[in-house]
Amino acid sequence: MKSAPLPSHPVLTAEETKALEARLLGGDEKREWRAMQAAGAGVAAAIVRDFEEAGELPAAARILVLAGKGNNAGDALIAARALLAGRPAATADVLFAFGSRKLGTLAAKAWRGLAESARGRVGAVTPAGVAAAYDVAIDGIFGFQFRPPLPPEALAAIAAGAAAVVRFRAAVDLPSGLGEAGAFHADFTYATGAVKADLLGCRHAGRPRYLDLGFFAGEAPGRPRQGDRVLLASLLAPLAGLRPADADKRAQGHLVIVGGSGGFPGAILMTTLAALRSGAGLVTACVPHRLIPAYAARAPEAMWVGLPETASGSLAPAGRAKVLQAAERATALVMGPGMGKDRAAHALLRAVIPALQVPFVMDADSLQPDLVRLGKAPRILTPHAGELKRIAEGAALRPLARGLPAVVAAKGPVTRVTDGGAVYHSFFGGPVFGRGGSGDLLAGLTGGLLAQTPDDPLAAACRAVVWHGRAADHLARARGQTAVQILEWLEFLAPALRTPAPCPRT
Repeated sequence: MKSAPLPSHPVLTAEETKALEARLLGGDEKREWRAMQAAGAGVAAAIVRDFEEAGELPAAARILVLAGKGNNAGDALIAARALLAGRPAATADVLFAFGSRKLGTLAAKAWRGLAESARGRVGAVTPAGVAAAYDVAIDGIFGFQFRPPLPPEALAAIAAGAAAVVRFRAAVDLPSGLGEAGAFHADFTYATGAVKADLLGCRHAGRPRYLDLGFFAGEAPGRPRQGDRVLLASLLAPLAGLRPADADKRAQGHLVIVGGSGGFPGAILMTTLAALRSGAGLVTACVPHRLIPAYAARAPEAMWVGLPETASGSLAPAGRAKVLQAAERATALVMGPGMGKDRAAHALLRAVIPALQVPFVMDADSLQPDLVRLGKAPRILTPHAGELKRIAEGAALRPLARGLPAVVAAKGPVTRVTDGGAVYHSFFGGPVFGRGGSGDLLAGLTGGLLAQTPDDPLAAACRAVVWHGRAADHLARARGQTAVQILEWLEFLAPALRTPAPCPRT
């Protein structure tokens, strides 16, 4: 396998973050102010973008800022200024948890800039003066240097904000009071400059986002062996560029998909449709023979191979020869979508996997403790939380990947990918994926990318989860989170590639 560097940045502890900022900013107020301006502008742009999942941010938006003393307060105040700047009818209330006189130098500068730029539309309020409703609340009380417990003033400020009806709650870096009773509960948390370790798995953070301020611009490229890292949208750059002028289908990989059953006929079709959008040159789907007429009408670009099936409509072991014949021409396989729990289908996989010479993806009901350990070919496993517990003792991600060996893409609100070394986190995607079929689509996308880069399963898996998530973000912003069908996601794969990743640097 190749070990090409993956566009990603490290997740840092509080001490590591302090050391990084000291090295980059060196206590220089001009540098710190530039970084604060970039962070605030990035938070504002991200709020506008993410708010689209619930509709457009109103021209007369009402904004609440919860401000502490330090740089987080400055970030939040600059974000509010940016939101008001393009909305002359918008207003903002600022609740200073510890009073405006205790603001640090740069936070005070940010407050003066906000107040002067939006005269008559901005005012300081007490907890008792917080309005009944706001469009956006921005938490800038505490950052990564918070140490419990929450002081009474902060508790009062957070409680006042929590009592209001707020459409969109955002936190800068970390929700204030992380892990404490009375902590701020965010819909989105925007990690500025670096992702702090406490953000991973934080139940108050909502959906994490990473705003790259250029802090790692000088980091040497390479694939780290250990640690947590956050994946960057620039991982998709190779897919967005031009292909060689003489490229043809045989040069773009050949994916073979094995799955389907009478009980779950839609899953394998969704996997195939996603694979056809992945850029793979050829896609062959091996499915129960009775399903082929309907499938071929829906996706004529794929090559359909009918396999013997049992009386219940599941794949039968007698299909081994046909699958292996198809695999001889393949550069990668996907197995499992729509296969079900039928013993005959699992017997087919037991007969096929040991003979495979090319890498493959295992998804859904192929993720069984014995099946994932068969054979020697490289593999990518794509379990959700329940499947991960089934195949890994204690749901331990890195030991599972290292022990098989395999690349494991553990699906969840934040999907994690590892080959046993570093764990890569994808902050893309969201609740729009809370419907059947999203995993089947990821399996097809992963398989299609693996077919194009069979010597680098880790890169294929990471690229797939980023693309999968970015397309979901585009879908939710265009259609909302509720009244959509999962196949609409297919239409947002191209925009997810062609839209540049946002960059808040100044």
